[in-house]
Amino acid sequence: MSASRKVVIGLVAVLVLVLVAATALVGVLVRRPLPEHGGTVSLEGLDAEVEVLRDERGVAQIYASTDADLMRAQGYVHAQDRFFEMDYRRHATAGRLSELVGQNEAAMGADLVVRTLGWRRVAEQEWEMLGEEARDLYSAYADGVNAYLRSREASELGLEYTVLGLTTTLAPVEPWDPVDSLAWLKAMAWDLRSNFEDELGRAAALRPVGGDLARVQQLYPGYSADVTTPILPDGTDPARRPPVDAPAASAPGQSAETTVAAHPTGETAASGNPTRDDQAPSTTDDPVPPAATAALARSAKALDAVPQLLGTGDGIGSNSFVVSGDHTLSGAPLLANDPHLNLQTPNLWYQVGLHCVELSADCTFDVAGVSFAGLPGVVIGHNADLAWGLTNLGADVTDLTLERLYEDGTYLRDGARLPLEERRETIEVNGGSPRVITVATTAHGPIISEVLTDSAVAGTVPVPEGAPPAGFSGYGVALQWTALLPGRTGEAIFAINRARDAADIAAAAALFEVPSQNIVFATTDGDIGYQAPGKVPVRAQVPDAVVPADGSWPRPGWDSRFDWQGFVDPADMPAAVNPPEGFIVAANQPVAPPGSGPFLTTDWDAGYRAQRIRTLIEEQIAEDRPFDVAGMNAIMLDDVSPFGPALVPALLSVDVDSDFVAEAVDQLRTWSAEGFPTATGSAGAAYFNAVWANLLALTFADDLPTSQTPDGGGRWLRVVTDLLEEPENPWWDDRTTVNVVEGRDEILRQAMVTARQQLTNTLGKDPAGWQWGQLHQFRAEHLVLGGEGVPGPVRRLVNPAPLPVPGGSSVVNATGYDAAARDAGDRVSFTVTSGPSVRLVADLADLDASTWVLSSGTSGHPGSRHYTDQIRSWAEGETYPWPFTREAVEEAEVDTLTLRPE
Repeated sequence: MSASRKVVIGLVAVLVLVLVAATALVGVLVRRPLPEHGGTVSLEGLDAEVEVLRDERGVAQIYASTDADLMRAQGYVHAQDRFFEMDYRRHATAGRLSELVGQNEAAMGADLVVRTLGWRRVAEQEWEMLGEEARDLYSAYADGVNAYLRSREASELGLEYTVLGLTTTLAPVEPWDPVDSLAWLKAMAWDLRSNFEDELGRAAALRPVGGDLARVQQLYPGYSADVTTPILPDGTDPARRPPVDAPAASAPGQSAETTVAAHPTGETAASGNPTRDDQAPSTTDDPVPPAATAALARSAKALDAVPQLLGTGDGIGSNSFVVSGDHTLSGAPLLANDPHLNLQTPNLWYQVGLHCVELSADCTFDVAGVSFAGLPGVVIGHNADLAWGLTNLGADVTDLTLERLYEDGTYLRDGARLPLEERRETIEVNGGSPRVITVATTAHGPIISEVLTDSAVAGTVPVPEGAPPAGFSGYGVALQWTALLPGRTGEAIFAINRARDAADIAAAAALFEVPSQNIVFATTDGDIGYQAPGKVPVRAQVPDAVVPADGSWPRPGWDSRFDWQGFVDPADMPAAVNPPEGFIVAANQPVAPPGSGPFLTTDWDAGYRAQRIRTLIEEQIAEDRPFDVAGMNAIMLDDVSPFGPALVPALLSVDVDSDFVAEAVDQLRTWSAEGFPTATGSAGAAYFNAVWANLLALTFADDLPTSQTPDGGGRWLRVVTDLLEEPENPWWDDRTTVNVVEGRDEILRQAMVTARQQLTNTLGKDPAGWQWGQLHQFRAEHLVLGGEGVPGPVRRLVNPAPLPVPGGSSVVNATGYDAAARDAGDRVSFTVTSGPSVRLVADLADLDASTWVLSSGTSGHPGSRHYTDQIRSWAEGETYPWPFTREAVEEAEVDTLTLRPE
């Protein structure tokens, strides 16, 4: 259960009494926060009158005469429809959840870690870095939010406040501050941060397999050209910078990182009077120190406590693809994007249009797309000249560094002991006593292993051991992360919104530091292109390293040869315009072939979605069938499983000596003949996914710690596919059995038998009647009040009814599930955990012919008809018109709100 939901479980039981005893009152309370979408309102600070036109789904299209008025109005409508979501996020990103929800263990855990990381502190520094125009726009947005808050009490802003008010003291809602918006960028960067789970996973797996690095590496297969084609198949400019050789170790107290100091406050590390420690071990030693194991385990627990506001895990990714006019029906490009994120309610995205009545020096925006409530501008969308989509680049921008700590408050670095930097943080608790903590920081970042210290051993890594010197108190783990360095991503959003061509996108990308994303774009002039932005560290090559110094393992912080050597120059980041293929696919796969362009990471997505999209596009081009909007949507809805072709032949080759099991196995034959669809009515998909979940448990549960139980995503398909070629590989053996060594075929057989038994109990005796949609359902849950542990009446109030959906993990229609999850009956849960949060297609020939759909609706109010009015269409693969021109917007208008200067 996520921290977001745990924080209020203890608060909502009282509401059940209200629901039972005063149903009519509840109806009033539920509808009380609903805003007026029509009429006229006076708004302080406006330069001129503003109109907000809404269509039948409540989507706001804003028309104003200045940029500042557009942002004021956007802040106002965000607050109308989504303020509790905004308020919850700002408390989470500032480490202040305990102020909102009171005494709660999960809230305190989240606050402790976020305060340690210092998200809000970095956002405050970023505010000072923004240009004057950007600060003015963020301030105008905040003014609009506050105009709506003014004269409204909390219960008029969201039902959630009424729930919280039953058990906590609700202070007046604080005014919105521009820094609240910038802090949200830290949450975005956190959930899209890439590979540190893989760093921890490698370390956690090492001790259980006896320190065998080769066996650990089998769990993390690298890029394979046989599986996926890179985004840029022809690579990037070969003149671009390769990884640099490691410099000699720095002098005591000096870092080798000369480009940017990797410190969360942007300051240089404290030098003090360094203490020599000539007993420091060399980097070539390779025992596994138990103390480092424990520190990594504590770090894993601390990082798990951070609220996952966008989502996490294998399913967090996206599809994006753009096709040039050479292959479209209209002769102009088409662009599609469907970010795969947490599918909560309300949806993470807010559909909006920002239109200048007349473009001028004072009014420069004419853009529509999806935004984040709490952040001005449009994150994904199009303007009158250019459309863009985003997918996670996956660059490795986080490193865990092991630090040798001493009792006198110092840590080891290049043979010298340097003083830790320390600061105090006070966490206020609603209805309780405040908690004061001390945050310690090294040259690499904040120490995270000491935040939540009651964790069991869960990980390890080979590091130098040797005899500990006098005063050595143990290992700590510091987090080095590019998002803890202040930057100008908040300015990049406006630059992308105004972009007209590839040069503008490149200029915006130079500001877009975190999170690292793939940008695909298309213009009305007929160009298509790709640009990789992001602040990506340059890593050294350390020849005598025990494990690679490429960011895939935690690194020794006491040896500066492992330090980041600076950052990739934005001009060296991969980019392309009008590739000869006439299309671009960016779906989290590698950007370029190995050795081409700057080093970005070793831990890419397995690439099955990307390759399937590429195959569909290539087939359609080969058949000379031009693309249209419907065809682009059809690709996003493709439900063919990559697991079937890889695994079903091996399953069918195994003899089963039971007619009962053979009946189910027959469904795999039928599924294969059908082409491996994951349609909701597919019996084969139902049985296969049950077999897959059991296969993973039987193969790996006896070897790996619980924290590393396979989630069943694309990486695990790569792992198992490779193991199928080795029938006697030790991974197949079940170590819990006595005097028996299992091989591949026995494990495959057991997986099919167990899955047959499980589905018989769940879906019935006749396999032909099984349906994937009976197992695989989209159960949208409220951001805070929707999870298990919340009383049923509350969940029914805020959670939409479950819907069967096609797709699955690593399917293009990526409605992923966690194969390690179990339901209340300890059965595998196939409930959707992530998926396409929005599907959109931009038609550069006729922008009014573009389409979009959310996985819920625009409103965050459970009492609003727009809370879930898009959910069924999303589940069934339907979509809605995305009007852009004034004529089309007026034709779709059902409500108009006029904002007048006060």
